[in-house]
Amino acid sequence: MLALVAGRGGLPLALASALQRAGRPFHVYALEGFAPDLPDVTLFRVEALGRLLRDMRKAGISEVCFAGAMQRPPVDMAKLHPLSLSLVPRLMKVIGKGDDRLLREVIAIFEEAGLQVRGAHEVSPDLLAKGALGRQPTEAERTDAARGAEILSALGPLDLGQGCVVAGGLCLGVETLQGTDAMLGFVAETRGGLAKTAGVFVKRAKPGQDLRIDMPTIGPDTVTAAARAGLSGIAVQEGAVLVLDRDTLSRRAEEAGIAIWAQP
Repeated sequence: MLALVAGRGGLPLALASALQRAGRPFHVYALEGFAPDLPDVTLFRVEALGRLLRDMRKAGISEVCFAGAMQRPPVDMAKLHPLSLSLVPRLMKVIGKGDDRLLREVIAIFEEAGLQVRGAHEVSPDLLAKGALGRQPTEAERTDAARGAEILSALGPLDLGQGCVVAGGLCLGVETLQGTDAMLGFVAETRGGLAKTAGVFVKRAKPGQDLRIDMPTIGPDTVTAAARAGLSGIAVQEGAVLVLDRDTLSRRAEEAGIAIWAQP
């Protein structure tokens, strides 16, 4: 059986729907305070991570898929469960070393417990970005997208975000811990007359990122936010970005005149 360790947003809902259509049994777990809008969710705390792993094995769980937005919760060491004595300190040691380092440690802990970690793209391959999702991009938009890919590649070793905005070759914003919506909101508020072209939002996996967890994702709300920021394109990495509610996303892109495409 598969455990869906779910957070907020549309991805857990999309995966649950895909699993139901496929007739695959699964159970949903969520950190307290970050539960998705799904039935029969088992809540847990980081302080009781060891107990969670034990209970998963007892329930016949053999695979785990992480999906959805979660923030780093406060940890009360006074509430540490005996089975978590060696686990939580491992997480605390890497919590300030960037998302990628922390998530790799989470994967290691679950795999050491005998649970196989599956990526959302393995659970539902249809979610992967490929081809054109909106109108075809112009040459200027492709040039800005290529510049954005260069910027994200250079920032990769610093373990920052998965996106940036480029207009006329100028970088108007870089995604950080606050996320995509915050970056696009910043661009909308501050771009003024900085660039002569509309610009492109570029979304890619970090170089060397383990795509089984925290895979880049776009959805209809991404298109709305990009339009508010005055952008004319969204370029995503083919095979490394998930697309939620593809039909609604494409419709909004067409209404806003935004090109959306996947590139290597």
